[in-house]
Amino acid sequence: MVSRTVLSLPALRRTLAAGQVIPAHPLALTRRRRLDERYQRGLTRYYLAAGAGGLAVGVHTTQFGIHDPRVGLYRPVLELAALTATEGRRRPVLIAGICGGTPQALAESRVARDLGYDAGLLSLGGLGEWTEARLLRHAAAVAEVIPLVGFYLQPAVGGRALGIGFWRRFLEIDRLVAIKVAPFDRYRTLDVIRAVAESGRAREVSLYTGNDDQIVLDLLTPWKVGNAPTIRMAGGLLGQWACWTRRAVELLRRIHRLRGRTIAPSLMTLAARLTEANGAIFDVTHGFRGCIPGIHEVLRGQGLLRGTWCLDPAERLSPGQAEGIARVRGLYPDLTDDAFVEEHRDVWLG
Repeated sequence: MVSRTVLSLPALRRTLAAGQVIPAHPLALTRRRRLDERYQRGLTRYYLAAGAGGLAVGVHTTQFGIHDPRVGLYRPVLELAALTATEGRRRPVLIAGICGGTPQALAESRVARDLGYDAGLLSLGGLGEWTEARLLRHAAAVAEVIPLVGFYLQPAVGGRALGIGFWRRFLEIDRLVAIKVAPFDRYRTLDVIRAVAESGRAREVSLYTGNDDQIVLDLLTPWKVGNAPTIRMAGGLLGQWACWTRRAVELLRRIHRLRGRTIAPSLMTLAARLTEANGAIFDVTHGFRGCIPGIHEVLRGQGLLRGTWCLDPAERLSPGQAEGIARVRGLYPDLTDDAFVEEHRDVWLG
């Protein structure tokens, strides 16, 4: 059993506001599609050694299939990550993915809370027929159990369009601590920014980019809405940061140091390169069908996974995707952390 005290609400807000790299944790499976505990723990150790300030477990990148009671992996996967996170000196923020209708979401929230998770990232995927009022009641109920991280998930992978009116009301939830902004759409991203600016809660509710196609621009932009104080995205909670995580940590530190200063053109070049790499990893050519296997392929190439297997056998790399990933790795080796992984991998997998 995990023995881990959750952060107090004020401490959690301060930690998130400081800005963290929070990888969306993948699921390590054997060839027979069973949990590979050795490699699952190895991934957790990799992220923490790379300097990640938090972990998001049970989210889209972990595969929503683990939430199916017939699969039976939700609690074991969360528990394994929480247990492994107690090994080091640093205390990462643990965020649990929460899905399903209200009874399921509340049950998952209790599991996460009891395992020492600090907050729940609430997916509204699969609830497309619900009214916005029902979604808001659902989110408020979850927030009574565990501090809430909102999630604007892009429609291509199961999300839905949610207007500024929804986000204004969402920001009235008292125990809301952050919003992951991941619609992969600049107009919809601005809706969330405006809602936060108008709410007056920018100091209480941190914004985290989940727009894997625009990571650097999201983090660099000082968002200014009317006379409201400037809003910045504090950090990122990203599937893209589930690989090459050491570089993500260096990137966020660099951006934090630059705030208020002139942005070098080289950083904009880096932004474009990272977007290009994400296009290959997330399989944009095929409508994101291979986004999770694409992350796996990078980790497999580094020896951090045995293969690219997913719970659903039909979820696999798309034609030409592996070649596209190899191409961007060859073009932009500065995006990778291969040397760091090579040096420490055996320890993490020990």
